[in-house]
Amino acid sequence: MPSGTDREQVDALNTALYEAMERGDLDALSALWLDDDSPGVSCVHPGWRVLSGRGEVLRSYALIMANTEYIQFFLTDVAVSVAGDTALVTCTENILSGGPAEESGALGPLVGQLVVATNVFRRTPDGWRIWCHHGSPVLAETDDGQDDETPA
Repeated sequence: MPSGTDREQVDALNTALYEAMERGDLDALSALWLDDDSPGVSCVHPGWRVLSGRGEVLRSYALIMANTEYIQFFLTDVAVSVAGDTALVTCTENILSGGPAEESGALGPLVGQLVVATNVFRRTPDGWRIWCHHGSPVLAETDDGQDDETPA
């Protein structure tokens, strides 16, 4: 069993999720999620429909990893709450990702994106595991402080 308080364990697991994504390590990422017998495993990537069940969730990550040359997460506004055997992490994912490699082998253009995320964890006999991930894009703000999508 991992050491540290519940909050520290959940925070470390949350960080491990993003580190596995950065490395493109599907095995490490898979080990972080609840097992096949756990009901309610779900994921919403920005712009995607709700994915339900461990298999569908892990396939989505495999697809993202296979089609992303480079990705890096800078997490900000991280807040961890624990209530019994359930934990909630909210954070802002400051994402830098690389497009497809050029013919020369150089990394394609880098793109930045902000996503607010909610990650829900459940305590198991083997420690905390991810139960649900939900990410929503953050709309860009204009210089006057209004969202680009906000009608005038």
